Amino acid sequence: MDYAEPDDGYTQSRMKAKAREHKIFLVSTIFEAARPGLYYDTAMLIGPDGEIAGKYRKVHPAAYLSLEKIYFRGGSAFPVFPIGDWRVGFSVCYDNLFPESCRCLMLNGAELIIAPYATPVADPWENFLTTRALENGVFLAACNHVGKEGEWVMSGKSMVIDPLGAIVAQAGGANEEVLCVDVQREAVEQARRRFHFSRDRRPDAYTEITRPMEELQR
Repeated sequence: MDYAEPDDGYTQSRMKAKAREHKIFLVSTIFEAARPGLYYDTAMLIGPDGEIAGKYRKVHPAAYLSLEKIYFRGGSAFPVFPIGDWRVGFSVCYDNLFPESCRCLMLNGAELIIAPYATPVADPWENFLTTRALENGVFLAACNHVGKEGEWVMSGKSMVIDPLGAIVAQAGGANEEVLCVDVQREAVEQARRRFHFSRDRRPDAYTEITRPMEELQR
């Protein structure tokens, strides 16, 4: 718990300064101390003015490989934020193994999903992330650590995926790299004209998804 910080603590103060220095938007994740005894795994969008433009609190704290559920409370919303003409959402690490996460972001208007990661699991990294991009017609930018952290060796392979599920740029798994990728909003519209997932959805038929587990047929 000593590593937890508020959104105006040491880490985010440095991130805010860098955003102001370079006149950019950036996404910074921290172990957020919302108030005493209440902690979240939080991705924060910081604007060129150095102010926090939005927060996403990870909805699915993991109990796989890590013990996040002991430390973090799960968030309960999938907000989307404007960056210029784009609408951008966040899906953190384990969130992406739940297709509902990215689907909720798309339904809320996301055209680009940013996925911060810290995982040693290399496979099936490309498989499910390319699927998340394709099935929602969004660009997806996933950023993962490299190097050793404690007993784990992080698997890297950060990448940008287009709305048709093609990987347009990918880093390696061993060394730090910076990917600079131009993304065009027209590609989102073209993908959604090709695959009409929004039109063909049947939320009226998906009641099992939100039904209490005790009520499901065994």
